[in-house]
Amino acid sequence: MFNNASIILSIADRLNSEPVLPRATPRPRVSSDPCLPARLPSTGFLQREADDFAPKAILKQLRRSPSPPMSPSTNSEPEELPERQRRASVSSVASVSSATHSSAKGSPLLKNVRLSGGWKEPQPFEVFRAVERKDIMFLMEIRDRAFPILLRKTGDATPLLHAMRIGQSHRDVAILLLGAFSRYVNHLEDSEITLPRTRVILKALRTNLKLAIDYGLHKSQSDLVASFLQTLIMSEGDKWVWAQVSTVSLALRSGTSGKPVSTAESAVRKFATKELSKADAIAALEDYVANATADLLMLAAWSMARESVDGEAIPSYYFARDDRVFKAFAERLDTHKAVIHRSLSRRLKWQLRVLRNVLEGRNTTYRSKVELLAGELDEGEGV
Repeated sequence: MFNNASIILSIADRLNSEPVLPRATPRPRVSSDPCLPARLPSTGFLQREADDFAPKAILKQLRRSPSPPMSPSTNSEPEELPERQRRASVSSVASVSSATHSSAKGSPLLKNVRLSGGWKEPQPFEVFRAVERKDIMFLMEIRDRAFPILLRKTGDATPLLHAMRIGQSHRDVAILLLGAFSRYVNHLEDSEITLPRTRVILKALRTNLKLAIDYGLHKSQSDLVASFLQTLIMSEGDKWVWAQVSTVSLALRSGTSGKPVSTAESAVRKFATKELSKADAIAALEDYVANATADLLMLAAWSMARESVDGEAIPSYYFARDDRVFKAFAERLDTHKAVIHRSLSRRLKWQLRVLRNVLEGRNTTYRSKVELLAGELDEGEGV
């Protein structure tokens, strides 16, 4: 018999010398807690949101984009344009081209214009047909080369009114035309405001907007009416603005008893009520009323300051044109800081300081800013 005792003993010694590994502790079982993610919005909801917000974004972009020169045929610009203006025109057309590339492919009117070897002023029926076909590229070409054509009334309609009459399917065309109107007024140079030809264009622009406002209210299409009103009051000119500035200045002099903020807001609302029989029912109008109220207060306060400060007036046509009034107001306060500190009354210096501090920045809405101003200037004790 084979003796394997020594082998067994050797194996036993090795086993005894090796560390005993700890036994793994089982992990606690995860309790079942099922949950479902929140349901995504329906396609219909997303489409409605896009239809509502996208045109507003386009309108905002069009208002602030550079205004290219008119074509030589309109006799509004010399043949040789400054280099800055030429660059602005090229960049504007380039941005439009990229945004509406697909539209350009289907623009027979624009192709005909280019194939002819140059720009040919379109006939009224071509403009109306472009509206019907939603030929955005062709309408933008007209906007850039011969803006007054978009204002012409043919029969009982203008291109803007024609787009509104077609209905909601052409709302984007109406927004494009409105953006073109607003941009024209926003980018008028100071030297152009008093030109006879500019006055003619502004008169036609106001006629377009009043027709659009009347039709929009008649057909309960109030979503664009606030923007129509904004552009309308931008084009109204000196007379209305300075009349309200005088009234608000008197209220500022009277202190809280004059309630300057309420006086300014009342003037803007009165104008809106005159133009819009249903102004109170238009929620979007509130933002514009607040913006215009702030502009009137700044114009009035600086007008009072100029009685003691030899500074430039803020042009009345800055009124309701983006944030031009605030920029001009702030620049003049900085330029004449020493004289303001030395020459103005304590109350007026306080009013100027409150206006600048409250209206500066874009973190809050104009409605909130005007409410804060009312608490300070209308109800506060002042100094």
